[in-house]
Amino acid sequence: MSVERKLQLALERAVELGEHGVQIAAYVNGERVLSGAIGSMNDAGTPVTEDTLFPIFSVTKGLAATAVHIQAERGLLEYSEPVATYWPEFGAHGKDSITVQDVLVHQAGVPQMPAGTSPEKLADWDWCVRGLADLEPLFPRGKSAYASISYGWLLGEVVRRTDTADRSFSDYIQQEIFDSLGIEEYYLGMGGRNHERVAQLYTAGGLRPQPSQYRSLAMPESITPGPIWNDPVFYDAVVPGAGGIANADSVAKFFGLLANEGESNGTRLLSQARVRSFTEPRPNSDEHDEVLGQTPWVGVGGYWLGGTTPPAEPIIGTNPNVLASNGSGGSIGWADPDTGLSAAICHNRMFRINPPLPPEEHPFTDLGDLVRSLVS
Repeated sequence: MSVERKLQLALERAVELGEHGVQIAAYVNGERVLSGAIGSMNDAGTPVTEDTLFPIFSVTKGLAATAVHIQAERGLLEYSEPVATYWPEFGAHGKDSITVQDVLVHQAGVPQMPAGTSPEKLADWDWCVRGLADLEPLFPRGKSAYASISYGWLLGEVVRRTDTADRSFSDYIQQEIFDSLGIEEYYLGMGGRNHERVAQLYTAGGLRPQPSQYRSLAMPESITPGPIWNDPVFYDAVVPGAGGIANADSVAKFFGLLANEGESNGTRLLSQARVRSFTEPRPNSDEHDEVLGQTPWVGVGGYWLGGTTPPAEPIIGTNPNVLASNGSGGSIGWADPDTGLSAAICHNRMFRINPPLPPEEHPFTDLGDLVRSLVS
């Protein structure tokens, strides 16, 4: 059976399992080897195409982590240094010893958002970072506490403070990553553009586990995926921990940087050794996270790792060297440095990912199997 026919059957299987619209892309050694789409992007039944854009939520965390790694590669920051070295205000209320590394791996102890967070406040970078700097830790440093949405500002402000060109974080991402890698359809703040191309999101029901006090603090109800899913205010805000809008091709192309050990589009942004170091599990890697409600299988670079499910995401496979970012509701991007494979799946039906769905219930199982077969 041809790859094209297998792709069509895998996409149809996703729809059989409840998907509205799905988009997939894969690259091997920088060359696109797979691309497809199926279903509808909205209530009007507009077909999903390769150009449709999707909110990808925490897939965006991979972008924020990569920006930190680029700054480290350039000698502008050290992972082991306190965040307050670069952002002095953050050291308030006993946070002076929290390191950049702690934030990268969700062990900083401050997963919460400031009181008063709203969709409109998400668009105010200075308000967000001032509020985060003034927080008191909920957990001791070193304990797993998933920073559901604050992650992006915590890392993004460190990048902004160490940027020798003194740019906004969105400009840094655009110029240093997107422009360098030839990525055209990945937005960190849409600036009022292309809203009509963004897919309408739907809930599959049972998306979130029963909220704990910590989960509700890390992801306040006012900004939980749901009320602001389809709000242009959210599209235009720069939310580097959960606000990316992209198509699968651009996400897969971004992960090609990791799949090809730090080089893509003829540009090297990270050393091979640095990328390989990301595959080491974080300290206390099997610790249950009270915010997330599961064990985050995260490496020292801040990316999720391949492995046995649970805790690993099943779609990316069991290779422990795989680096991934998965988003609320099921969108995902990943890279396999062992084979040069990078891939992404974007969609518009939000289903449960915490804990991961078993393979027989997961709408993307056949797609993941097909992608990995391209390099097996």
